[in-house]
Amino acid sequence: MSSHNAQSSPAASNPGQAPYELAEQAAAALLQKTGFSAFDVAIVLGSGWRPAADVVCEAADSDVQEFPMSDLPGFLPPTAEGHGGTIRALRIGERNVLILLGRTHAYEGHELWRCAHAVRTAAAAGVKQVVLTNAAGGLTEGMSVGEPVLISDHINFTAKTPLVGANFVNLVDAYSPELREKVKALRPSIREAVYAMMPGPQYETPAEIHMLRTFGVGLVGMSTVYETIAAREAGVDVLGISLVTNLAAGVTGEALNHEEVLAAGQAAAQEMGSLLASVIQS
Repeated sequence: MSSHNAQSSPAASNPGQAPYELAEQAAAALLQKTGFSAFDVAIVLGSGWRPAADVVCEAADSDVQEFPMSDLPGFLPPTAEGHGGTIRALRIGERNVLILLGRTHAYEGHELWRCAHAVRTAAAAGVKQVVLTNAAGGLTEGMSVGEPVLISDHINFTAKTPLVGANFVNLVDAYSPELREKVKALRPSIREAVYAMMPGPQYETPAEIHMLRTFGVGLVGMSTVYETIAAREAGVDVLGISLVTNLAAGVTGEALNHEEVLAAGQAAAQEMGSLLASVIQS
C-alpha cells in the first residue's frame, strides 16, 4: 500500500480502534515483505541517530533489508531533518531486529495515533522489547554534548496521549528497570535522568528550562513519550536512551539550532551504535 493510500484509507483517518487494525495490517505487510515470521526487538532512531544504525548493522548475522516506511500501511515519510524514513530488518545473534530510521512528530501536525503507529506495528509483529532513542537537551549540571543518558522516567508536558477511551495503562516502571540494568552493566558510567516531553517545535525558553529543573527533569525533547505509552499499552518493555545533543537554553547562554543536534549525533554515532548492538546481544 502506498503512503497516499494509507493516508486516505478509512482506517488511517478514523480515531478509536482503527489505528490498532491499521497496525495489524502494517505488521502483516512487514512480515510478508521481509520474510521474517516475527521480530523480537525494535529500535526507533531519533534525530541524528542514522549513522548509529550503520554501526548496529555491522553486527548483523543476516542480510540487511531496507525499504521506505511509506511502503507499509499507515506510515508517512518523516519531514523533520535527520529522520530517514526507512525501515531495516536484520538478525543479530538469535534475535530478529527491526530498525526504524525516523519517527513522526506531533509538531508536524499529525494525529497522535500516527506518532504511536511504528511502535504498535512493531508490537503486532511480535516485538517484546523496544529501544526508543532521541536527541535531547541536557539540563543536569555536568552533562556534555554527545553523552548518552538513560531515561528513568518521563513527564508529559503536552497533556496529550495516543490512547483513546477508558484505557488506563499503568506507567509505573514505564522504562524497564531490567533493561536499564543491562545497559549499566555494559557501561557503568552511564547516568539516568527524567525526560520531559514538550510540544515543540520551538525550543524551550530559559524560564521553561528553570521550571523543568525545579521538577527534577534532566532531559528535554519533543518525542518518545507517546511511543512509550503505546508500547506499555501493548505489553512491550521500553528502553529509552537520549543523546545529549545540546545543552538546553539558559545552560550555556547560546542560541540553539537543529544543525548542532544532527552534528552531535554524527559525532557520537560509533559509540551509540556499539552500545545498541551490545544491548541487543546481551
